Amino acid sequence: MSLSLSVGTVPGPRKDPSVAAALGRRRKRADLVVRTLCIAATLVGLAFLASILVTLTYRGFEAMSLRVFTHVTAAPGSDGGLLNAIVGSLIQALMGTAIGTPIGMLVGTYLAEYARGSRLGNAVRFVSDILLSAPSILVGLFVYTIIVLPMGNFSGWAGVAALSIIVIPVVVRTTEDMLQLIPNTLREAVMALGAPKWRMIVFVCWKSARAGIVTGVLLAVARVAGETAPLLFTSLGNNTWSTDLGRPMASLPVTIYSFAASPFEDWIALAWAGALLITLGVLGLNILARSLLRSRK
Repeated sequence: MSLSLSVGTVPGPRKDPSVAAALGRRRKRADLVVRTLCIAATLVGLAFLASILVTLTYRGFEAMSLRVFTHVTAAPGSDGGLLNAIVGSLIQALMGTAIGTPIGMLVGTYLAEYARGSRLGNAVRFVSDILLSAPSILVGLFVYTIIVLPMGNFSGWAGVAALSIIVIPVVVRTTEDMLQLIPNTLREAVMALGAPKWRMIVFVCWKSARAGIVTGVLLAVARVAGETAPLLFTSLGNNTWSTDLGRPMASLPVTIYSFAASPFEDWIALAWAGALLITLGVLGLNILARSLLRSRK
């Protein structure tokens, strides 16, 4: 006697149309509430940002003049400018970037090409992420302890060291992320032709990730351009013309910090002008970085 079994689909429980409609209405209400909260939070943030930018633009352009770029800081009522602070900021930011960029690129390359999945690579990445999120004032205190105190005086070199430490983790993260986007088939093709690994990295990987790495460097420059706390503990500031890195050196953030708290109207006006200069510089660097990244994509 043969027994035949037929396999078929067992219909599931039928949903009540009224229950489904109620669930749909509940989802729509929840979506409307969340969307309203998101839009309200966005409008509040934009309102604060717009008020800051409008005030900064109005007060900054009101104080802007040719003497800001041609005169050094002077005593109140002496028609001083910000030339020494602008030059000091450029020197320290550019030198800090020049020192921190190669170190960050090499560390990011090591993490992406040599230390994938290794314990040492994970430890280095963890330390880099902590350094990336650490308050900049801690970097200033660290450099103050290891450079300023042994030297016995504040100096531009100490400011350069502090800014380079801030640049390194930004470049590390960007370099590693950009190199990981390169397909492994490209690496394998180059290695199959007999090229050593260092040649593959230098002439293929770095070249392919060039736009992304440059974007990271520009973002690092934009970050250190407005740092005040590290420079207060390192280069301190100088109200005279000085390009000697062995002495205290002026910078725009420190000058703004000092002048904004002063009781003199001309110094306060110079602080508004300096704040506008930094804002425009950082905005320009961010636009350039996004343009390079978009062209790369």
